[in-house]
Amino acid sequence: MNYSEFQRLVNISKQDICREALAENRGTIKVKKEETAVKNLERIFDATLKISNEKGFQAMSVRDLSRETGLSVGALYAYFSSKEALLEMLQRHGRTITHRILQERVEAETEPVAKLRMAIQTHLYLSEVMQPWFYFSYMEAKNLTKMERDKAIKSELYTEELFVEILRQGQEEGIFVSRDLRLAASLIKATLQDWYLKRWKYAKRNVSVDYYTCFIMDFVEAFYLVPKSQQPAA
Repeated sequence: MNYSEFQRLVNISKQDICREALAENRGTIKVKKEETAVKNLERIFDATLKISNEKGFQAMSVRDLSRETGLSVGALYAYFSSKEALLEMLQRHGRTITHRILQERVEAETEPVAKLRMAIQTHLYLSEVMQPWFYFSYMEAKNLTKMERDKAIKSELYTEELFVEILRQGQEEGIFVSRDLRLAASLIKATLQDWYLKRWKYAKRNVSVDYYTCFIMDFVEAFYLVPKSQQPAA
C-alpha cells in the first residue's frame, strides 16, 4: 500500500477530525449548529497550527488567531475557554486519532514482520497526513499543563511499547534476532520522528514519504530479521 492508497483507506479528512473534536468537546463548545461548529473548528485548528509553527504557541495571541480565522475574539471563545484549553484540545484529539488508527491497523496483522512493517508505515503515513499537528504536538509539549504533559509522555511511550511488543513476539518466534528491545524501539521511534520534525531536509532531497517508509522498513529488517535459512520451520 502506498501513501495515496492509505489516504483513501483511512479517509482522515479535516472535517472528520473536527467533527470528532466537536463530539468530544460538546459540553464546552457553545455553538449548537453542527456544520457551523465543524467548519469553524477546522479554521481554528488550521490557523493555530499555522501561527504556532511559525512563531510558537505562546507567542500567538487570541487576536492573532482572530485575524487569521476571520472570527471575532468573542466567537473564538465559544469554542474554547482559554489558549491552554485550545492547546489541550488539539493535543488530546491528535493523540486519540493516532492511537486508534495505529492499533486498528497493527492488530489486523498476525505475523511479527507484517506487524512491524505496518506499524512503521502507518506511523509515517499518519505523520504525513497530519504533519502540522505532529510537529506542533512535539514542539509545544513543554507548554502543556502537568496533567496534559504526562499524557503526552504516555503517548510517546505508547508507540515505543507497540514496537517493543512486536519485536518481542518476533524474538519469541525465532524470526527476529535477540537484541535490546526498548533501545531498538526507541531508535525506531526516533527515525519516525525525524520525518516530520525535519521535513524540509527530505523535501530538499526529493525524498517522498513512500521512499522513506520503504527505506526505514528495509533498514530495520536488515538489523533485526533472522536469515530465512535460520528461522524455525513453519
